[in-house]
Amino acid sequence: MPMKGIILAGGRATRLYPVTKVTSKQLLPIYNKPMIYYPLSTLMEAGIRDILIISTPHDLPLIEELLGSGENLGINLMYKEQINPNGLAEAFIIAEEFIGTSPCSLILGDNLFFGSGNFKKTIKQAADIKNGAEIFAYKVDKPESYGVVEFDDSYEVLSIEEKPTYPKSNHAVTGLYFYDNDVIEIAKSIAPSDRGELEITDVNSCYLEQKKLYVSLLGTGTAWLDTGTHDSLIEASSFVRTIENRQGTPIGSPEAIAFENKWIDHNSISELLESYAYDNSYRELLLKILNN
Repeated sequence: MPMKGIILAGGRATRLYPVTKVTSKQLLPIYNKPMIYYPLSTLMEAGIRDILIISTPHDLPLIEELLGSGENLGINLMYKEQINPNGLAEAFIIAEEFIGTSPCSLILGDNLFFGSGNFKKTIKQAADIKNGAEIFAYKVDKPESYGVVEFDDSYEVLSIEEKPTYPKSNHAVTGLYFYDNDVIEIAKSIAPSDRGELEITDVNSCYLEQKKLYVSLLGTGTAWLDTGTHDSLIEASSFVRTIENRQGTPIGSPEAIAFENKWIDHNSISELLESYAYDNSYRELLLKILNN
């Protein structure tokens, strides 16, 4: 059964105040695109076409106005509210009807991934998971600020902790997860943490106890950016601008990925471009794809 995808785009984004007082963090620009384009593109790169976007009652209509049904991209987009920020794992409970009996992937709405063909191959393989869960580790300087995964030389997971005072490794767990269908019942079974949230680390710990938690290391050639602060927004925009201007290809472009996946044809993407001004730089990038 094809995997389904979830983008969790909720929360109050208080670290980004005052810019997020009246708008969703996921609608803020990362260079030339709204932030939510990037996680959406990652799921599409993994071959996932049925995607549920979860956000706050205030922000969800704005996101839906931006993205619509997904039909123009050859995908199916649906929307559900998360009334209160009760933790990442609540996404699976909210999405239970949407997931059905399928496996599912969860990506956080403020995470940006960019990688070579090897990264795309890795996430496509993860999207075929039938049993267990797969997470992705990325080496960071300050692991105590993240969920931390410890693994041996064979990439067997030894431990996973949420923002530990004394990290057992310097590998952070990124905001991209792949699960079998058991994740729904596991999410229902865990208790809220001390901060009153259903923690994704507790879900992963359940899979670890069952010896069904797998990790892939995102190494050289792959970038992972968590755009949850003012500085990281600037860093992400500068990164995207540099790569796009040097390589002449868009990063985090749903239109480009839909076209490359052959979910839309030449005429369809040409129609999408009609909404852009002729001197729009993003339109020019997409035109290069068509011309090539």
